Amino acid sequence: MLSSVWTQPGRETRVRDPMLDKEEDEPEHRGPEHNMEPGEPRDQWARKAEFLLAMVGYAVGLGNVWRFPYLCYKSGGGAFLIPYFIMLFLCGIPLLYMELAVGQYTQQGPVGALGKICPLLKGAGLATVVITFIFSTYYNVIITWALYYLFNSFQEPLPWASCDNPWNTGNCTTGLNRSLLHNDSTSPSNEFFDHNVLEISSGIDDFGVPQWDLSLTLLLAWIIVYLCIFKGVKSTGKVVYFTATFPYIVLIALLIRGVTLDGAVDGIVYFLRPKWHLLGTAEVWLNAAAQNFNSIGIAFGGCIALSSYNKFNNNVFKDTLMIACINSATSLLAGFAIFSVMGYMAFLQGTTVEEVATQGPGLAFVVYPQAIATMPVSPLWAILFFIMLLLLGIDSQFCTVEVIVTTLYDHFHPLIRKYLKRKEVLVLLVCCVSYLLGLPNIAQGGMYFFQLIDFYAAAISLMVIAFFEVVAISWIYGANRLARNIEEMTGNKPWLYFIVCWYGLSPILIGGIMIFGFIQYTPVRYGDYYYPGWGQAIGWVIASLSIICLPIGAIHAMLKEKGGFVERFMASLKSKIPDRGSLTFEPEQFGSYRKENPTLPPSYNDISGHKGFPSAPPLSPVQESAL
Repeated sequence: MLSSVWTQPGRETRVRDPMLDKEEDEPEHRGPEHNMEPGEPRDQWARKAEFLLAMVGYAVGLGNVWRFPYLCYKSGGGAFLIPYFIMLFLCGIPLLYMELAVGQYTQQGPVGALGKICPLLKGAGLATVVITFIFSTYYNVIITWALYYLFNSFQEPLPWASCDNPWNTGNCTTGLNRSLLHNDSTSPSNEFFDHNVLEISSGIDDFGVPQWDLSLTLLLAWIIVYLCIFKGVKSTGKVVYFTATFPYIVLIALLIRGVTLDGAVDGIVYFLRPKWHLLGTAEVWLNAAAQNFNSIGIAFGGCIALSSYNKFNNNVFKDTLMIACINSATSLLAGFAIFSVMGYMAFLQGTTVEEVATQGPGLAFVVYPQAIATMPVSPLWAILFFIMLLLLGIDSQFCTVEVIVTTLYDHFHPLIRKYLKRKEVLVLLVCCVSYLLGLPNIAQGGMYFFQLIDFYAAAISLMVIAFFEVVAISWIYGANRLARNIEEMTGNKPWLYFIVCWYGLSPILIGGIMIFGFIQYTPVRYGDYYYPGWGQAIGWVIASLSIICLPIGAIHAMLKEKGGFVERFMASLKSKIPDRGSLTFEPEQFGSYRKENPTLPPSYNDISGHKGFPSAPPLSPVQESAL
């Protein structure tokens, strides 16, 4: 057995070896240290499957069901799959690989990870957390709607199947033939959503107050989120076995039911029919890149936060491929399930699929429920559909809240232990604050506020923050350096293809999406309602809440350095992570060491225990052998 100490010649001082001299119960930690109290290990996923399922649940969300199918048919049908998969390989997979590797290597949430990689742009990490926090306050409102519909599905006939309800107007009609309808006609499902669920007002200036029934349902949604994550990854890892897998069972059942309906084939053909001429437009290619980007969840902080609980030597490359493939396959599966029903609706109404196809909440809470109401055993299919929406949304929601909790716990751990005592209290506090901030979305004018936040917080500012995040990691920290970090963790270097994407293709694509988005900018609207000027101003304030973190983070990083402006600026560009791939040791720098074989140089672990050398975590076996 090797000795766990080494002695300098002429001395009897025992020097602790950081790799071998550790308590039996002390967990092994490799990689950069995190900001925890001494002796307190960072939580880790109990099994690799838990991390994979959590990531699948985070990536696969409502957008796969209500955005991708519509975007696919609108942007070229089957032809859209060509730019979609090209952008997946040029942008989606490389950026997912990058974020998972950064989180796993730094063992930190997005703020801590970016702060270690490039202090000057650590504000990009803080900005992702701000976006995530804003996102969490209104995303749970969608889950609230799904719960409300689920509770109303346990009756026959379904309440959105007829016009005989107190909330219906004189324009409500159950007629399906559009040629017999007048311009003001509305469907029962549309009136159920507008007049019963939302109780929608005439505009954002007629805001109203939160509805008591939706307030209680929103509270229930947050209780569900809390119970999923209150123990951190220990509880999340168990929940995802159900929440990430059961939606696929329901989605397959809905697909089987859909393809048996009249007109289903026409809907699927319409979904896949290629429109080759659209491939020549820049908008289609940018839509493909944006869909990959948003669906996977790049720059929301979730990928970095969830991977920070991985074991240091986890093979992050295999995880990346598996998550990306499952996410894309789910989008295609959802496309078949949704458009088979769209074909059925077009058949019933005697019109084309294009006339009934839509996206977003209108698809999930108006068009699809209207189709379900005409099916035999309609309550059963309604229950299954809204359970699927609930689980797809709840996965993304509790992973989003986990980003906020991880960030707070990483950076304010001593204060949390002193005043809140337990992490469960922190999670409860985050859920309570988010619940209160989500209440305006369920007032009579809440839908207008919901649309405003969704557009400016998620669409406008996200690409700006993502661009600076990729610049910090790929250009300033360096793609080659990240590749060495990955080799340190897994023993294998990333393919040259990934390094090329990190250095050039991915930043260019994100920059192109960002510029194109500003060029094509049109003020947000809800249906035929145009927001007043002060409403648009509120939207820009919401967008600035995250973007302002970039200069604030840069100023804070420079103030912590010494010297003049240039010296501070250059120092804040330097990563706080040692570049271990380029470590060199000179014998005279550390003195001589007594070893059994004096012809061999001291190992890195020998040197790291010397009092003249700063304490550092042990190297991986790959780097140890390289030295």
